Amino acid sequence: MKNPDAVAALAALAQEHRLAVFRLLVQAGPDGMPAGQVAETLDLAPNALTFHFDRLRLAGLVTVRRDGRSMIYAAQFETMNGLLDFLTENCCQGAAEKCAPAVCKPAKLPVRTKSTRAKITA
Repeated sequence: MKNPDAVAALAALAQEHRLAVFRLLVQAGPDGMPAGQVAETLDLAPNALTFHFDRLRLAGLVTVRRDGRSMIYAAQFETMNGLLDFLTENCCQGAAEKCAPAVCKPAKLPVRTKSTRAKITA
């Protein structure tokens, strides 16, 4: 990954809703998730979600495909892994084995919904 691509990906993720969308799509796996389900899970308005999907898609972090009347969005794992590689390529002065584990195993984190956000901010 080159600097401009890394900057675009990081800029796309540097917003609370887009980060939540991307993390949800990572949890969903390669099959992705219908846009309506993403909106419902994250309690986001569909028109706002379209804007966020576009930003993530333009940065190469998500793909979209049509399935009947549904738009299915999926995380681009190659781009995500490329960004991680870019960020850690010079880890520990080139001795990556001295750094944290090279392969991160995704955790099953709860998805933040409207009810969990209310609890967090209360």
